[in-house]
Amino acid sequence: MFELGNSLREARVRQGLDYPQVELATKIRAKYIRALEDEAFEVLPSETYVKGFLRSYAEYLGLDGQLYVDEYTMRYGGERFLDETPRRRARVHQDRGLERKVVLIALAGIATLTALVIVAWKFGGSDANEGTPPAVKTTKTVEPMALQLRGVGGGTYVEVRRRSETGKLLLAGTIARGDVQRLTGNRFWLYLKHSGNVRVSLGGRPVSLPARKNLKILVTPTRTALSGG
Repeated sequence: MFELGNSLREARVRQGLDYPQVELATKIRAKYIRALEDEAFEVLPSETYVKGFLRSYAEYLGLDGQLYVDEYTMRYGGERFLDETPRRRARVHQDRGLERKVVLIALAGIATLTALVIVAWKFGGSDANEGTPPAVKTTKTVEPMALQLRGVGGGTYVEVRRRSETGKLLLAGTIARGDVQRLTGNRFWLYLKHSGNVRVSLGGRPVSLPARKNLKILVTPTRTALSGG
């Protein structure tokens, strides 16, 4: 057995990360990060959230996420399940009542609309030459997701591969101050010799990088995780 919360906190402090950085990288709210470190699991919405957040947070810190989930399940899983069962049943009853209300409102709306159509048809008349013009469809251009690297400071050597450390090499070289590189895609493996000298974003959203040299990291739209040593 080991202390779940303390080991997570020590790993975060050791890497020099604060709560806003972790929240940005993992998409887990800072108050839930604190709850995991304090082992205040009752703060989280459900046991499913606890396990999912534990796994994501541990893997972001370079730890074994499954090990933390197993330890939580062994120590707290049964108690949390028994505590949540009555609340789940109450929520099911509430949802069913809400569904009935929605159905009744929808039926009433359909009846009203039908009556209006009948009245308009009987008394409004029609003119084949003055019909409603067809709606104009607009096409919204969606830009493909892309990884952007911008050199700051003294610049740094970088390598970028598609999807994983063994994936296709997309970029290898030094990004100097002011240089900008864009690579289309949504999952990348990066090696950064000096992570403080480059700013990384994916799909227009900044990626929070742990403050360390020779950084190897996996970047996706949903998480940022350390890769290798």
